[in-house]
Amino acid sequence: MQIDILSQDECSLLRSLISDATGIVICCHVNPDGDAVGSCLGWAEYLRTIGKEAMVVVPDQYPDFLRWMPNTEKIVRYDKHKEKTELALKTADLVFCLDFNTFSRTDAMAAALAASPGKKVLIDHHLNPDADAELVISNPAMSSTCEIIFRIVWQLGGFGQQNKHFAVPVYCGMMTDTGGFTFNSSRPEIFFIISQLLTKGIDKDKIYRNVYNNYSENRIRLMGYVMSQKLVVDTQRHAAFFTLTKDDLCRFHFMKGDAEGLVNMPLQIKGLKLSISLREDTERPDLIWVSLRSVDNFPCNKVAEAFFNGGGHLNASGGRLQCSIDEAVETVKRAFLHFESELK
Repeated sequence: MQIDILSQDECSLLRSLISDATGIVICCHVNPDGDAVGSCLGWAEYLRTIGKEAMVVVPDQYPDFLRWMPNTEKIVRYDKHKEKTELALKTADLVFCLDFNTFSRTDAMAAALAASPGKKVLIDHHLNPDADAELVISNPAMSSTCEIIFRIVWQLGGFGQQNKHFAVPVYCGMMTDTGGFTFNSSRPEIFFIISQLLTKGIDKDKIYRNVYNNYSENRIRLMGYVMSQKLVVDTQRHAAFFTLTKDDLCRFHFMKGDAEGLVNMPLQIKGLKLSISLREDTERPDLIWVSLRSVDNFPCNKVAEAFFNGGGHLNASGGRLQCSIDEAVETVKRAFLHFESELK
C-alpha cells in the first residue's frame, strides 16, 4: 500500500529545512476547524519528538468542542496576542502553513505571515495552492491535511516515536474533515492509517463523542430552530439553504462552533443534492459566511467559486459575501437556477 507522499527531492528538502531551523511557527486558516487544529497539533508533536520546538498560531478562536485535544492550551491566538505572534513570525526561520492554499485564508494575520522572513512550507489538500513557499506539499485527493501529515511523518520514519499526543489530533482532523468518515473517505489507505493510529492507544469512539456529542443546550435548540423555522427547500432543484442572522445567533447565545455541521443536516432529505448555509458575522457588518455541502458528483466547489468568492472540495466548500443577508439569499437563488440542470 502506497503511503509515501513526497518525492525524494521534497523529502530531502523538508528534512534540511527542519534540521536548519531554530525558530519554527505553525499556522492555519481563519475559523480553524478540526483538520486545521489537528494537523497543527500533530505536526508540532512530531517536531517535538525530533528535538524541535514550534509555536502553533491560529488567526482566531477555534470551537470549544476541540479544546479537549492534547496541547490545545499551548495554541496562541493572533487576535488575542498580536504582538507575541507577530514577533514570533518576524523572528522565525521556518513557517509551516497548514490546511490553507493561500495566505489570505489567514485573514487579519495574512500581512504578518507574508512579511515573515522565515522560509515557508505549505501543507494542504485544497485546490489551486497559491503561496510564495520554499516547499508546497499539496494533494487535493487526500481526505484532509491530517492525512497528509500522517503520510509525511510515516515517510520521514517518525511514526514509531509518536504517541497519543500525535495520534489523537491527527485522527480527529481526519474524522471531522470527512464527516465521521462518511464522505471523501473510501480509499483503502485511509483505513490503514486509522489502523496505525489505533496502535497508539487512542479511543476513536471517545474522540467521536468529544466532538459530536459535546454540544451545549443552546446548540441543540439552535439546530432545532434552524431545521423547523429557517430551512428553505427547493424540491424542484433538489437543493436547500438556510440563514443565520445576528438576531438568531444572539437568541441562542451563539458560540464559535455552534453552527458546525448544520449545513450537512438538510442532505438527510431524500434526493437532496446541495445544501447551503448563510451566516451573518457577529462583528463585521454585511459579511456573510457561506458553507456548502453536496452529495455524489455534484460540485459544490464550483458553486462556491462562481457565486460565493470561495472554493474547496467537490462535496464540501466555503466562501463569503460582502452584502446583506437578503442579498445573499438572492445570490443563492441565482446559484440554484444556474446549476439547475446538474441539480435535477
